[in-house]
Amino acid sequence: MTDSFVDKVAWIHLADRRILSTRSKGKAVYYIPGGKRERGESDLECLAREIREELSIELVLETARFLGEFEAQADGKAAGVVVRMRCYECEFEGEPVPSAEIEEMVWLCYSGRARSSPVDGLVFDFLRAGGRL
Repeated sequence: MTDSFVDKVAWIHLADRRILSTRSKGKAVYYIPGGKRERGESDLECLAREIREELSIELVLETARFLGEFEAQADGKAAGVVVRMRCYECEFEGEPVPSAEIEEMVWLCYSGRARSSPVDGLVFDFLRAGGRL
């Protein structure tokens, strides 16, 4: 990350035209699960690590499918700081449960878009345009 850019990878998990979202402790906004890449990590390495930490499940990386890259003003950061989020769908093993910094896990339909970060809102729009949300 530089002062004006946040590099994030996110896991898109849909069920019944809703998307899995999480809220970190002390936050009011919901975020699609995932997180910031550590130095030298590939997209899928980052995604697997973050989802394991946040939801205590293992992604089946062989099933990963890239959905798109989205950019918007980073939530809670100074004006001009942009988050670039690369999104993947992927099968998983286990039962997702909030862990680490995650306080709550929810399923949001499109009307929940306003409760999410700006970049997540772009993902909501993309999924709705494709008839999936």
